[in-house]
Amino acid sequence: METNEAGEAWDVLGDRSRRAIVTRLAERPWAVGELADELPISRPAVSQHLRVLKSAGLVDDEVHGTRRVYRLNPAGVAALRDQLDTFWRRALAGYQDLLPADRQPSETEPEESS
Repeated sequence: METNEAGEAWDVLGDRSRRAIVTRLAERPWAVGELADELPISRPAVSQHLRVLKSAGLVDDEVHGTRRVYRLNPAGVAALRDQLDTFWRRALAGYQDLLPADRQPSETEPEESS
């Protein structure tokens, strides 16, 4: 998933229902009907949200008989995590630049654990 695709993934996760679906899919694969039974939205709405999540690269689906089962797309989730890791490294570097030189962590000092 490219950076612009990861950006689309962040956009689609701005919806509360989609986040609820992703949270459930993190547990295990779910069929559309199962998700609709668990969520306070209609089956057609669940299907629409899943289509949006799939187009953003966050979920995959597979047909099992008459059911379509959805699961998280590991590559899509990994792309989001990679972006978060990048943001975190940049933020830490920025905060370190704000520390006075005598407060900078040295490479010989052991890191403090919390």
